[in-house]
Amino acid sequence: MDVRIEGAWKAKLKEEFEKEYFIRLSEFVRSEYSSKIIYPPGGLIFNAFDLCPFNRVKAVIIGQDPYHGPGQAHGLCFSVRKGTEFPPSLKNIFKEIESDLGYRPFPEGDLTRWASQGVLLLNATLTVRAHQAGSHQKKGWEEFTDSAISVLNREKENLVFFLWGAYAQKKGETIDRNRHLVLESVHPSPLSASRGFFGNKHFSSCNSYLEERGISPVDWH
Repeated sequence: MDVRIEGAWKAKLKEEFEKEYFIRLSEFVRSEYSSKIIYPPGGLIFNAFDLCPFNRVKAVIIGQDPYHGPGQAHGLCFSVRKGTEFPPSLKNIFKEIESDLGYRPFPEGDLTRWASQGVLLLNATLTVRAHQAGSHQKKGWEEFTDSAISVLNREKENLVFFLWGAYAQKKGETIDRNRHLVLESVHPSPLSASRGFFGNKHFSSCNSYLEERGISPVDWH
């Protein structure tokens, strides 16, 4: 099956594209896009991979579902398109960065600037129906994104994985803590952020870990 995705990722995940689950998933996704409003736009489904080639990955933030409101999702977890109001979780991420690193408030919620530095902003599920959170869960995307995490875990060293909330932590259970840094806390959602997301200092911890290993840190500004 020919999948349009960044070349190095395509090579690493080529076996997935031939598996029965992915063929069924592709048929389902095509049918959904042809008959309903689906986010993100079709050309941005693999945007996280395209903006952060396999060979450049230094950190991974794991989300769950794309945003399901109009004009928000563009293929990067927690990120919204330029000019879009910040969702609550993203506001809290920015608050923690400001507290941790002293950066001023952020003008845009588009996190492409992080992806271009090697931060893979990976949702577990890569598509969603408009206004229906979780509507494309358990269709095969989770297996595909598990495979992406697995190949990173296996073939790279000294990555930083951000696992916020029980869902991301379960998805990251198999990550080798001897090869990579795993940063865990509650989710940045307003429902939980005050119970351990604020004050987790994950962003400075990430950069300290990278710098100690001679890897350029992430400019979280």
